[in-house]
Order: sequence, then structure tokens, then C-alpha cells
Amino acid sequence: MTEDNFRNKLILVVDDEERMARFIRLNLEHDGFQVVEAHKGMDAINELRTKMPDVILLDVMMPDIDGFEALQLIRETSSVPVIMLTAKGEEDDRVKGLELGADDYVTKPFSPRELVSRVRAVLRRTESANAASEGGQIIVDEHLKIDFGRREVKLDGDLVKLRPTEYRLLYHLVQNAGWVLTYDQILAKVWGYEYRDEPHYVRLYINYLRQKLEKDPANPIYILTERGVGYRFVDYKKEG
Repeated sequence: MTEDNFRNKLILVVDDEERMARFIRLNLEHDGFQVVEAHKGMDAINELRTKMPDVILLDVMMPDIDGFEALQLIRETSSVPVIMLTAKGEEDDRVKGLELGADDYVTKPFSPRELVSRVRAVLRRTESANAASEGGQIIVDEHLKIDFGRREVKLDGDLVKLRPTEYRLLYHLVQNAGWVLTYDQILAKVWGYEYRDEPHYVRLYINYLRQKLEKDPANPIYILTERGVGYRFVDYKKEG
């Protein structure tokens, strides 16, 4: 999808500060996006159900339910991309948001250019994940089976629930099985070139995948670390 195709995408902005919400809306509309606002967490849930936005910008601090509670409710029914708006220096908020299923975060104060760039990057990743859903079942071994066509991952016959970013990361690792992907390559493929200075994303999501796929995450057999370089998915074709 080209950048011009993003112009009519619908963005839900959730912030209890109406001036901030208006500032965000005006800048997104200037870039061609459609925008709806919500000023409370529960209002955001209702807007999600009725408007079906393409991306949600979700502030952490809100009066009724906070951004984390809202995110948990969103993730119960939807995989819509969510970008958290966090206060400057609140690293715990950023990590917590990612752990709960947020796709990204933007730290206040932010520039309009940075915000639009992050929204576009999330939309590109979503399109990339949709395009990745091709091919038949991959049998890694007797325990792990992956079907990118159906977007299914099974471990010992049980369906493993992956978040969108985890799925994209796994897809690129498996498609390059046996080859080392550097931090920069993973950031570019999974998050976009805008994230080249944020290697912590890679470490965090590799850990998430290992927790879900590896019997012993501390001694992985599928997602292997190449120290100082990056990560490699086991060469299942050679192993088989």
C-alpha cells in the first residue's frame, strides 16, 4: 500500500485533554487522515465498536479508566493497532503498554511530524502482516507447526495466541530460517526504518515469542541468539 492510500484511514484519538486531542486531530487531518475523538476510556471502547478505526492513539492518563485498562478491553475483541501516548521519562508505562498489546508508543511532548510518521509506520506494518499470510503449513518439528496462510501457530497441538507484532516478527524469522537477521534488519522489516535507533523493541519481542514458543525460554531451540549480531530461527529444513 502506498502512502497516498493511507490518506483516508480512520484514526481514533483518545485523550481526556480536549486541547491535545484537537491538536492531534488537526495535524492528522492535515496529512489526509480521517479522525474521530474520544475523551474517556469507555467512550473509546464504544467508538471502536461503532466506527472500526484503522489505528487508535490512546493516552495513558484518563479519568474513568486509564489507557492500560482501555487497552486490555480493546485487546479482548480487536487486534486494531494501538499507539500509546505516554509522559516523558515514564519508561515503565511504555513497557507496560507493549506488554499489554500496544503496537507502539509516542512520548509527550511530540512533534506532529513524529506522530504522523509513527501512524504511517504502524499502517505499513499492518499491510505487511496481511500480505504475509500466504503459503501452507510449516512443520518445524513434531511440536511446533506454523500456518501463515491461516495465521495459526500451534505448539503440541494447542493454538498459540500471538499479537500482531509477534506474528510479524515470527514470520520474518521463519522466512529467513537458518540465516542471521541483525537488529537493524529486524527493526526495518518488522517496525520500519523509523525505528533503527530502538533495538530494545527487538529484545522485548524476542522474549515474548520465546515465552510462548520455547519449552525453556532461557535455553531456546527455535529462536537462537547470535551474540552481538542478532537472532536466527532454527534451520528446520536442514534439521528435518
